[in-house]
Amino acid sequence: MAAARIYRRKWVLIRLPIAVLAVAAMAWLWQAVLPMPPTELTLSSGGPEGVYHAYAQRYAARFAEHGVMLRIASSGGAEENLRRLRGQAAPEAQLAFVQGGVSSAGSAEARSRVQTIARVDVEPLWIFSRVAGLDSLQQLQGLRVSLGPDGSGTRQLATALLAQVRLQPSDLATDSKLTGPGGVEAMRQGKLDAVLLVMSASSPLVKAYLQVPGVHLVQLSRGAALIERMPALQARLLPAGAIDPVARLPARDTTVLVSTASLLAQAELHPALQRLAASVAREVHEPPGLFHRAGEFPSLRRIEYPASAEARRTLARGLPWLERQLPFWWAQFTLRLLVICLPIALVAWWLARLVPAWLRWLIDSRLVRWYGELKYIEYDLEQDTVSGLDASRHIARLRQIDERMKAFTPPDDLLARWFTLRKHIWLVQLGLLKRRGR
Repeated sequence: MAAARIYRRKWVLIRLPIAVLAVAAMAWLWQAVLPMPPTELTLSSGGPEGVYHAYAQRYAARFAEHGVMLRIASSGGAEENLRRLRGQAAPEAQLAFVQGGVSSAGSAEARSRVQTIARVDVEPLWIFSRVAGLDSLQQLQGLRVSLGPDGSGTRQLATALLAQVRLQPSDLATDSKLTGPGGVEAMRQGKLDAVLLVMSASSPLVKAYLQVPGVHLVQLSRGAALIERMPALQARLLPAGAIDPVARLPARDTTVLVSTASLLAQAELHPALQRLAASVAREVHEPPGLFHRAGEFPSLRRIEYPASAEARRTLARGLPWLERQLPFWWAQFTLRLLVICLPIALVAWWLARLVPAWLRWLIDSRLVRWYGELKYIEYDLEQDTVSGLDASRHIARLRQIDERMKAFTPPDDLLARWFTLRKHIWLVQLGLLKRRGR
């Protein structure tokens, strides 16, 4: 009987294959359905002199505490950061800071590859000028102006602002691309008349421009009209002395246009790393700034790219319970043990017990059926009406059962019943032979 042979070798033929299949299923689900997060990421931060490079360094320190290496890649601006997120520029980045107002560019397919982790900070538009009385964008015509380097968020926003007053970069006497300390020095030497710059108020470059003799911060007289046509911009008041109270920079209260910067991520970034990025953003950006209150950032209001579902849940409710109780990697490992390994292990354990029990039931039922036939023959013998023909028929049937029992090798725990049944068969056969010879 095949069931008996399989049952006798149940550890090799049943339980071992079940264990192997269970381990294979765990490995496949672990790799294909719920893989572990990568251990290295790249964050495209902007220029090395900017505040977001400093933010990126704080991000790297926080990620390192969780066992994730965050490489910082400086860039020329928001456009390059977006290309890196989309895999269109090297090095490819999984996270990036992108200035508001320029991130909406690109096809629907390209936009679908990027998600918003959070809006993280306010970025003012600074217009520094050596020309007295300059208070409108139209007055930049014919002047030597720095609009920022190609591909930068500053240049895109500056070009869009000029287009609102029907100007092009070609309408300027000089369309300079100087930025950073080079732009400060050009203003000091009188080689530039104005500079447009999108940068955090805490950047040293802002203070450096305000300290150049003869340079003042421009307040646009028609800023409200620009805000109406460019929703990414808002107006904020910069109090006198807010940059440097001692030197009283700026010298007077000034209304400046501001946009917001966002932390973006590749849409396919591992969900656990999206949650971690949102949690780190909360730690880094939650304190107050010059243009925002404590707790205003990070947020997901007025975003330009779809919000990451993981980031939204993290910002609203914090990290999942398991990731709050355990270190990051231990939480990921434990989650997979609970979600993948434990259910499969329970199913495998259940099958490893059920299949042998079913086979033993089949073996038991065969023995019980033979016992039933033997009991039927014994009942006929008790009636004392068995003819010689009936006795011969019963003897032939008992011989068939006996032959089948010889080919049947029962498991060890059924040997006693097997021997008892054969003994009873021999006894009944003996009684039938005596009755036939009578």
